[in-house]
Amino acid sequence: MIDELYQEIILDHYRHPRGRGTLEEPKIHQEGANPLCGDEVIIELRIADGRIGDIRFSGRGCSISQASASMLVEAVQGKTLPEVHALIQKVYAMIRGESHPDPEEMGDLSALAGVRRFPVRVKCATLPWHTLEEALKTATASPSENLSDLSDSSESLK
Repeated sequence: MIDELYQEIILDHYRHPRGRGTLEEPKIHQEGANPLCGDEVIIELRIADGRIGDIRFSGRGCSISQASASMLVEAVQGKTLPEVHALIQKVYAMIRGESHPDPEEMGDLSALAGVRRFPVRVKCATLPWHTLEEALKTATASPSENLSDLSDSSESLK
């Protein structure tokens, strides 16, 4: 029963993705790909006042990778950078089976927990999260950018 609910959540995010699209003049642009299966995810975002100000994703791939990207956008919008980093680690632990999701805390992200039973699909589910993680690393590694407000910068990080 619960597996069917989780499958429905994944299919709903795949068929009706939240946050799919591009940002006009994104401040952070990161591409991620899994060459073994062909999944591709592009994350574009702006950080304002230490929070995810706006975020979108685009790409193509299986239902798991695209649904995970849709869930990611919903989950991180408006969160502080420390909250986002903590959430990324919680998602990794949940997908690897190291923790059990609390549906109250994790919401739709809980649906990704079932992916751990299919090891070949773990990379599909984590691709958007790795891409976001790399985007944030790129942003924090750039000395010319002020991370507290990347919405005002004229340079796009790639």
